[in-house]
Amino acid sequence: MVRIWGSLKTVAGFFGVIALTQFGANTSAIAADTVVVRLGLFTESISLAELQKAAKTGELSGSLQAYTKGLSEEQRRFFLGALGMNIPMNVVTLDKLINTQIGTTILNDFATALARKDKAGVQALRAGLVLGSTAPAGLSILSFIAAYPSKNLVIDLPKAFVVAESLNTAFWRTQQFMLAIAPQLDPITAQPRTPQIAFPFDPSQPGNAQVKILNLSLNDQKRDRQIPVDIYWSTAATPDKPVIVFSHGFGSVRTDLRYLAEHLASHGYVVAAIEHPGSNQANTNLALQGKTRVVKPQEFLYRPQDISFVLDELEKLNQTANHPLQGKLATTNVMVVGYSFGGGTALALAGAELQLEHLKQRCKKNLAILSLGEGMQCIAEELPENTYQLRDTRIKQAIALNPTTSLIFGETGLTKIQVPTLVLAGSADKTTPALTEQIVGFDKIPSPKWLVGILGGTHLSVKDPSTTLDQIGQPNTPISGGEVVGEKAADVRKYVKAIALAFAAQMTPEAKNYAIFLTPDYAQFASTAAFPFRLITQIPPDARAVVKEFVDK
Repeated sequence: MVRIWGSLKTVAGFFGVIALTQFGANTSAIAADTVVVRLGLFTESISLAELQKAAKTGELSGSLQAYTKGLSEEQRRFFLGALGMNIPMNVVTLDKLINTQIGTTILNDFATALARKDKAGVQALRAGLVLGSTAPAGLSILSFIAAYPSKNLVIDLPKAFVVAESLNTAFWRTQQFMLAIAPQLDPITAQPRTPQIAFPFDPSQPGNAQVKILNLSLNDQKRDRQIPVDIYWSTAATPDKPVIVFSHGFGSVRTDLRYLAEHLASHGYVVAAIEHPGSNQANTNLALQGKTRVVKPQEFLYRPQDISFVLDELEKLNQTANHPLQGKLATTNVMVVGYSFGGGTALALAGAELQLEHLKQRCKKNLAILSLGEGMQCIAEELPENTYQLRDTRIKQAIALNPTTSLIFGETGLTKIQVPTLVLAGSADKTTPALTEQIVGFDKIPSPKWLVGILGGTHLSVKDPSTTLDQIGQPNTPISGGEVVGEKAADVRKYVKAIALAFAAQMTPEAKNYAIFLTPDYAQFASTAAFPFRLITQIPPDARAVVKEFVDK
């Protein structure tokens, strides 16, 4: 997933993050042609030339060697990776981004760590970022330093630590919560335990139907939206099974859950994977060229409306003579599956009410501490009304994978969900941290409901390998990185296939045969050494107290 909005936080965050890599006695710096770090009366300096050499050679030499001798090998690799990282954003796009309300607020937060007599930290940051993005290789820490409008970039180390330690507080609270809640969970075994009950079959295995793919492009003339749709189906499809609709994540594509669509279709379901034109990869690429916004606030409304429109069009196909899908589509009996931004879309269609009054207040200050998921939700502050109800009564079940919920649905929006709902959370998800985005929200959703926990799962772990970037060499920061994807996440995708199929089957005459796979016993049985799985239907009272403790911090 490409995250332009997160790029600003990534660049600014490096200043605090690098400080936390503990140069010698917890000191670090970057400067214009000389890097200066101030700790009380003491200062240390590193030349820009030395940093440029380190980025080019991948080696820490000269004074850098002395400064970094106290670092672990992992910290050294991160430091070098951060120096060499370029962000593909042109100057027009960056200038628009940092001049938005959100961008200015973040710059204000990070400017507190800059020691300047003229108090012009925000203006200096903005100038350094804009000018740095004009470098031939694009924006990087080094191009920012070289463009910073002062001979020295002086960082106040204690204040930098405050900023760095506050980055993505929701993620760190989730990690603390997981430690606190561990004694209340079943002991996590290194290997799957022997099941106390027999499982009749393996729902993660493909069905017998041969999957076909029908590519459509549907034109919503009323909203001027051209919506690509991939229909996964087979001749085994019947109207006894629900239609399943997929909503992708921000900046992604309709194939981001392709493995799941193929799996469900092989079992006789019809799956419509749609692409939202205002928040897909194509839109992101245009934003990188400065031709559009990263995402418009109306997208929070348009995404659910996209799905409602597609269901209208599918019903027309269902009644079209000689069409391969004629008579196969139960368009009034639908399950929606959404991932990340799409998870929020799925919940809105299930009845969750957008409640923006608190969001509009929260998003006016201290945005640097937010996760990428929280920052994304802040874009909705530009919507004119404070409440929106987007429920589609054709939606009878919802699956929300790593959804965004913390701000967009306010205090009681999730209580208005009116269908059975399954929420999945990854304990190592930095983009939509589990505690704030899934666990707290899950407690508000009416039953019947299921919360699936992937211990060790990251934000991208559930995605199709074809849509995840190679993570080798990617910086691992408090905001992003450290993703477990591809073959390393195969266990996660296998379990997702099993529970999604079992959940869909609850809308069919086969419901009882599959109910056993939506149990804590099966979650424990399916667990692996790399990924223990947990499933609950209610937050236990003791755990709820721990949730409240961490949320109130």
